[in-house]
Amino acid sequence: MTAAALTHTAGPTGPTVALRHLLTMARRSLLRMVRYPSLTVLLVVTPIILLLLFVYVFGGAIGAGVAPGVVPGAAGRAAYLDYITPAVLVMTAASIAQSTAISVAMDMTGGVVTRLRAMPVASVAVLGGHVVGALVQTLLASGAVLGVAALLGFRPAADLVGWVALLGFFTLLAVMLTWISVAMGAAAGSVETASNTPMVLLLLPFLSSGFVPVETMPAAVRVFAEHQPFTPVIETIRGLLVGQPAPTSTTIAAVAWCVGLSVLGWWWARRSYRRQRA
Repeated sequence: MTAAALTHTAGPTGPTVALRHLLTMARRSLLRMVRYPSLTVLLVVTPIILLLLFVYVFGGAIGAGVAPGVVPGAAGRAAYLDYITPAVLVMTAASIAQSTAISVAMDMTGGVVTRLRAMPVASVAVLGGHVVGALVQTLLASGAVLGVAALLGFRPAADLVGWVALLGFFTLLAVMLTWISVAMGAAAGSVETASNTPMVLLLLPFLSSGFVPVETMPAAVRVFAEHQPFTPVIETIRGLLVGQPAPTSTTIAAVAWCVGLSVLGWWWARRSYRRQRA
């Protein structure tokens, strides 16, 4: 890869050189999709299996609960498919984020970062390349999951403006999850730690409105579900997909969570990288 490419672009520092380094590192991150196809397939197949499991095993019964008036059975499964698809899309992004944390930890503990520090490489490119690569993977994997949902009968009602808004918001979500996972990977002392820490990103959607309405939860759990990031995020995605945007307060909360956590993840990752550097 990249040693030759980065050395070739070395020279006077500046935005152009930093951008070249960033793109080179992003290309390196994306090449993992080709070099480790089994991992790439696993990251896509796991959310699809989750979608099939919930729709065809639990959907007939649960669908009648999330859509009042729906009769359990085939109608319930169809209703639950519409309800659960946004949550599975978020789970897909979280799965890519976990893989990114592991990749960052491998670089931090395996000597790759040490080697890059000995080269005139823009520091923003070292971790930023993982972010760009993960963002591309997230969009591709989410598109595949959405395609499978459509084959199962999911019919989004979003118009062109809604699709553009959905793409923009989902990109923001992916950036947030990726920066948080990059920070976790950079701060981890081992690859094993990096593989476990991001599990919280996979667990929190289950404690949100992603799989069942929060109104059905016990009081204490409901309070937590209503005030954690993934509930407004999923409600915003759900509203954009069905062509009925979520309340303005919900959308503002979702964007605020994504922007705030993105900044936190960037700061945490930068701090961990500099501490390792010292």
